Order: sequence, then C-alpha cells, then structure tokens
Amino acid sequence: MNRSLLIFVIIILTCSSSALAQAGGGGGKIPAPSIPPPSVNAQPAPAPDRQPEVDCGCEIKAMPDVLAVVNGVRITNKEIDKLIKESVDSLQHKVIEARRRELHLQINSKLLEAEARKRGISSTKLLEDEIIAKVKMPTEAEARAFYDQNKGRISEEFNDVKPAIVNYLLTQRQSDEAKNLADRLRAAADVKILVEIVTPPANETESARVLATINGAQITSGDIEDSLRSLIFETQEQIYRLRRKELDLKINQTLLEQEGQKRKITSRALLEDEVTAKLKPVTEAEALAFYERNKDRIAGDYPKLKDQIIEHLQRLSEQNAETAFAERLRGAASIETYLTAPEPPVYEIATDDQPAQGSADAPVTIIEFTDYQCPSCAGLRPVMDRLLAEYQGKARLVARDFPLQKHPYAFKAAEAAEAAREQGKYWEYTTILFQNQGALGPDQLKEYARQSRLDLEKFDATLASGKFAEKVRRDYQDGVRIGIQATPTVFVNGRRVSEPTYESLKATIEGALKAPAKK
Repeated sequence: MNRSLLIFVIIILTCSSSALAQAGGGGGKIPAPSIPPPSVNAQPAPAPDRQPEVDCGCEIKAMPDVLAVVNGVRITNKEIDKLIKESVDSLQHKVIEARRRELHLQINSKLLEAEARKRGISSTKLLEDEIIAKVKMPTEAEARAFYDQNKGRISEEFNDVKPAIVNYLLTQRQSDEAKNLADRLRAAADVKILVEIVTPPANETESARVLATINGAQITSGDIEDSLRSLIFETQEQIYRLRRKELDLKINQTLLEQEGQKRKITSRALLEDEVTAKLKPVTEAEALAFYERNKDRIAGDYPKLKDQIIEHLQRLSEQNAETAFAERLRGAASIETYLTAPEPPVYEIATDDQPAQGSADAPVTIIEFTDYQCPSCAGLRPVMDRLLAEYQGKARLVARDFPLQKHPYAFKAAEAAEAAREQGKYWEYTTILFQNQGALGPDQLKEYARQSRLDLEKFDATLASGKFAEKVRRDYQDGVRIGIQATPTVFVNGRRVSEPTYESLKATIEGALKAPAKK
C-alpha cells in the first residue's frame, strides 16, 4: 500500500482547511498538483472590491492610527490601507471561508473516529478498508483520455507527465470516495449545526460557544480557532508585509517630495538628476556575461534575447540606484515607524515518546519536524549539534517526523529510524540516513542497520511489521494541524522559527532564555 496516498486520504477527512490547501506532493515546499483539474471545477475568485461579509479575526489588534512620522510629516494607517485594500480583502475572505470549511472538517473527523471505535479498529484501518481498498488505480487509457482532454494546457509529452496524471486521477478518486464515506457517516449520525456563519470569538468566554454537536459531542468556537491558528498568523504576516512594503514606498515618496521642495524642483526632476543622469548604459559584454551565468534558466539563444537582457539589466541598474538614493535620504532624515510585526503563536507540541537530545529539564525545547530525503534537513543536523554543544544543559532537541509526499522513501526511512531508536541507536542511524539520501530503499535501510551494529533480525522484523507506521503518521498529522508545509520546520519553546539557520536559531534561543519562565 502506498503510504503517502493513505496520508493524503487521512488529510482529506481530518486536517485543517489551511493544510488541506497545501496537501499536494512537494519537495522542500508542498506545491499544488502537477496537473490542474478541468476548468469546470475551478471556484471563481471573489470580486476584487468585495468586502469580507464577517470579521475574519485575523487583523493585528490595536493597529496605530499613525504608522510613521517622516521629518514631522505623519503617514496614517488609513492612507496605507487604501492602497492595499483589494489584497487585504482577498486574504481576509480566504480566512472566512477556511473557518466555514473547518467546522465541517471537524465534524467529519469526529464521525470517523467514532465509526472506527465502533468497529474496534483504528481510523487508519477504517480508511484503508473504506477508501484505499475501494479505489482502482487509473489505467493508461484513462490517463491518455485525460491528457487528450487537457493537452491545450499541458506543454509536456504524454509519457513525461503520465505519472503525474495517474497520481492526480487517483487522488481525485480517493477524494470522491472520502466524501462518500463522510456523507454516509453523517446520514447515520445525529449532526446538528447550530450557526449559519462561523465567526471568530470576540473574547475568551465566546470561545466556549457551541457551533455544532455530533451525537451529543460538541465542537466549540475555540476548537475552530485552535485549528486555524497557523492560517490566521500566516494571513497576519502577509497583511503586515503588504503594509510594510507600501509604508516604505510612502516614506521614500515623502522624502523625495521634501528633498525636491528644498531644491525647488519636482520629484521626477530630482530622480533625473540623482539617478537617471548618473546611470551608465549596459554594454553588450555585460549582457553576454549575464546570459552565460544564467543560460541554464533562460529559454532561447543570446542573439534573439540580447535586447531583452540589456533592457532588464538597465531597469535593474535603475532600481538599484533609486534604492541607494532613497537610503541616502533616509540616513539624513528623522524617521519614526510604529508598524510592528505580528507575534507568532505558541503551539503546544507533544514531545512524549520522541527522540531527544539534551536534558529533559532544559529551559529551552527545540522541536524539529524532519524528512530524511530533504537536503535542507541534512544540512541542519550539524547546526543542531553545534547549538546543543553551545547550550549544553540549557537546550533540548526533540525530533519529529514529517515525510513529504514527493519523497517516496521518506516514510519508510522514518519507520526505520524508529526501529533503530528501539535499540538505542536513533541518532547514529539517522546520521547515516542523512549521509545517504539518494539511497534509502529497503535493502539500504537494512545495510545501515548493520553499519549501526543493530540486532538485524529484530530490526528487519520490526520494519516488516510496520510497527512504527502509526507513530510516523501521528507526527505527520500533528505537523499538518499546526500548518507545517515544508521541512525542516523548527519550533523553539513552541514558537516557529521562520529561518532555521544557525544565526536565527541562536538568537531565538537567547531570546527564549531571557524570557520570563512560564509554568
């Protein structure tokens, strides 16, 4: 059975709506399916000027009225919001829709768990019986028919995209079967939805508001918000970046106008004098050098592209010169800014029965979600070793699995790592896995067990039995629920680290050590 497909089916019925949108295959990131569905299935985007019909609950609280003061001139939040209104409305609408979908996903999840308990099996086994076993693998003829229907939108030859088409058709069938299962479970249960529109709680008391009941079990407003925390924070970050970008442009524009007034010329004339007049034209030699450096990523021959390359380089040179001039103006100006980035949420992530290094009493806990076929995960291992050595007794590392669907050997490698941990050799064994990411087939996993001096008979039996498959699936589902889309993803004391580099992790650890201790 294909483990990654089973994981996808589990996601269809149980994961949060933010993760569902990212549930396709992927490398470091998890992109959308390779083959797009026919256009009849596409959902129309909201109108650009559409106002969110309800509060999205995703705006940063207490936004200041004044975002910046430039040499005494105020730039207001209202000015900036006019410029980004269309984009913000679209982002907020997505959260509103996600909140609505999440209620139905949680209903399906509870029905699935209840049915599995009634049959005396796991939810995974129920999905295997009701979905995996009932879905037939698409034939080559079916894949060819899909290709012929959509070849106007597919540039590659059939044989090149056949695996992607087969995977897409299989995923569609599994999705349909999952919906049929959910419909059957709903029809046999007492499901009551108590609200027409799912709105965010205004306060802690409203978090207990009951939105739906399933055979008497309740789903509250707080349950929905917990599942959407990652999506809401991502939306806050996107809105912050939009504001930040427009605010920076507005500051630069204000400085240009002020400098132009000093010199008694227009802003355009000022740019002509300080930027355009001082630019050197791009030479053919520079254009050819650019082409040679980038020809692997450029489609076309140099003679045909020469003029386009020169134009691109000239525009880039002008942008760099404008940026440098703006920085000079900023350096001589009095600028105060009051726009602050949203604070990342703190997640409660289970660390019980997980591989760990460092003292259990350490004040800082680092949790890494990893994939053994992910090159970036391999590159992070020495960084983690260095940090643990520097913060001995102060930091603890906990490893959790997140095998990406694009990596066919990652799931079984995670099982093998758990089998090695059972014999006390997790870190030794995973070091070998990271050193051999291109060779993680069943025979290689057994060979690495021999190199790690494991009990081979016990290791082979454990791996063959799938003893730790459920544990790996649980790690993956936990990661999906908190919005993980790529590996490695690292949390320090429950807060996600945006850039898992040595410098960023060290700064985050230092900040966590200085923060007040929390019970």
